[in-house]
Amino acid sequence: MRAVVFEEYGDRSVLHVQDRPAPVPGPGQALVLVEASGVNFMDVYQRTGTYQVALPAVLGSEGAGTVLSFAGDVEGFAPGDRVAWTTIPGSHAEQALVPADRLVPVPEGVSTEQAAAAILQGLTAHYLTHDSFAVRPGDAVLVHAAAGGMGQLLTRLVTHLGGRVVATASTPEKRAVAEANGAVAAVPYGDALDAVREFTDGRGVDAVYDGVGKDTFDTSLAALRPRGSLVLFGASSGKVPPFDPLRLMAGSYSLTRPTLAHFIAARHELLERSETLFGWIADGVLDIPITGRYPLDAVADAYAALEGRESTGKLLLIP
Repeated sequence: MRAVVFEEYGDRSVLHVQDRPAPVPGPGQALVLVEASGVNFMDVYQRTGTYQVALPAVLGSEGAGTVLSFAGDVEGFAPGDRVAWTTIPGSHAEQALVPADRLVPVPEGVSTEQAAAAILQGLTAHYLTHDSFAVRPGDAVLVHAAAGGMGQLLTRLVTHLGGRVVATASTPEKRAVAEANGAVAAVPYGDALDAVREFTDGRGVDAVYDGVGKDTFDTSLAALRPRGSLVLFGASSGKVPPFDPLRLMAGSYSLTRPTLAHFIAARHELLERSETLFGWIADGVLDIPITGRYPLDAVADAYAALEGRESTGKLLLIP
């Protein structure tokens, strides 16, 4: 089978498509035919060494497809079952070995591509809006990079839960996307504070969802109301430099840097969150905009679009 491999950390030039032996399921594993695999910043962090992995490695951390086979100790699945997974390395490949307890069933009403596009970002949006900061009706929330795949999901979910979103995006076209997803205001990054002050009558927002990191961190803190929450869930512009925690005292702010793995560690929690997510998709609460599909050989082009912030919506590799 063919897979996207990197043998050293670096830029997109370290990615190569290689022929590798077909995987064989070990104890507790299932072998899945990968029909679609999501393109994510998590994979960029692994490729560049921000997140350390054992090398050589197959890139990719989420996907969806059909079960081919599984080890004898695996129960609850049959060949041909449609399944999805996330935070599992090795997903940019024609076949993937996945621990069976990390697989979730894909229900009728959700396509395999939708499942691959939604599973990582959708589960992330779920815990961000229900656990990291539980959105309540009337809450004012700032969402950065609101036209990206993650930003669109957050904007839709916050709005669905009764919150009001002030969004940032870099171009008029992207700001139109944010407004179409329910943002009450969408502005350039440099205008975020003025927009927040105008929208909240100077009070500040209840929470900021910030997946950009270094370039937006100071703005995010300044946008909060007293006792507001900054949820820092990514670093597409780079890591936030070390800072004095006394800065949080200015408004008794809360700061959290969560990661998905801790919110789906228990299988029952993984299943509950994914069932809710797929229900939202089937019912039309969440639309999963897939704006780019790439073959394995074009993996560098897919990540160029992601890292260059050229895309709105989700990018997929189609092995």
